[in-house]
Amino acid sequence: MKIGQVAEQAGVSVDTVRFYERRGVLPTPRRLPSGYRTYTTATTERIRLARRLQQLGFTLDEVIDALHAHDRGGGSCASERWRLEAVLARIDTRIGELRAMRTDVRSVMDACDIGACVFDDSIGSSPHS
Repeated sequence: MKIGQVAEQAGVSVDTVRFYERRGVLPTPRRLPSGYRTYTTATTERIRLARRLQQLGFTLDEVIDALHAHDRGGGSCASERWRLEAVLARIDTRIGELRAMRTDVRSVMDACDIGACVFDDSIGSSPHS
């Protein structure tokens, strides 16, 4: 399979396939005498898995580490659970940050409702005027 076919089947761009190769998500592909890269269906499956892990919140480095662990024969749900736990911890932290931000926005909105708009006090006014 050529790079365009892999990209299409995996639902990514050709540039993404090349990027994944450079970063080590994908193994170096075989090349034809003409210089064209050739891929197998396993490449498409690997790209889909990498994308799925990224959708779950894995960083690209974490995706690469998880795939390499799998390549070495050491990747299973039991052995890789810690990676999912780390992602979940990051998500929980971000949810906490978003809740705090939501509370702050609500406070500003409540202040606006009683005539204490932050925009009236700070936008366009200069402390040196």
